[in-house]
Amino acid sequence: MSRQLTSHFATEWRQNHPGAGYTYRDLGTQPIPHITHAVREAILDPSRDHGQTPQEQELIDAVVGEIREATTVVLGVPMYNYTIPSTVKSWIDLLVSPAHMIPPGAESGPLSGKSVVVVTARGGSYAAGTPREGWDYQEPYLRAVLSSIGLADNLSFVHAELTMSAIVPAMAALKPMGEKSLADAQETLKKLAR
Repeated sequence: MSRQLTSHFATEWRQNHPGAGYTYRDLGTQPIPHITHAVREAILDPSRDHGQTPQEQELIDAVVGEIREATTVVLGVPMYNYTIPSTVKSWIDLLVSPAHMIPPGAESGPLSGKSVVVVTARGGSYAAGTPREGWDYQEPYLRAVLSSIGLADNLSFVHAELTMSAIVPAMAALKPMGEKSLADAQETLKKLAR
């Protein structure tokens, strides 16, 4: 569902920004490997070789370059077991570095000023008053980590909830609410893409 929603946003965004370039990275079909000690050391101190392979350094440079060049970033993040997929965490691990961290007392950093839209797809609902209120470790984590590297100046979260209601018999009664959540997410994304 998150792939469908980010595609909806991207289509609307390209229509509203003709001639603008874009980069597409699908972490589901081309996952970024979990970082190794050598890669982590290279991210922390890029001034010297830490034993990372040329391919690992190329990936670090590519991911960092994509974000530095972007004016708008859209992230499609499904919820797996109340949090983000490890593939998204691996992508984040390449970005969180001293070079990007907002220093204490500062209001911005090298990655600040971008529009960031995080589109989530969730099988259940974590809204106030639901049985799983407080079980959302997706948005709070993403909000914190993106804020720490300056990607929260213009940060929007768009949630499509109850996506499993279409296929889980025990959730069948919630299907209309799931359909409404999806329609609301699509409408919000259309507005954000302007």
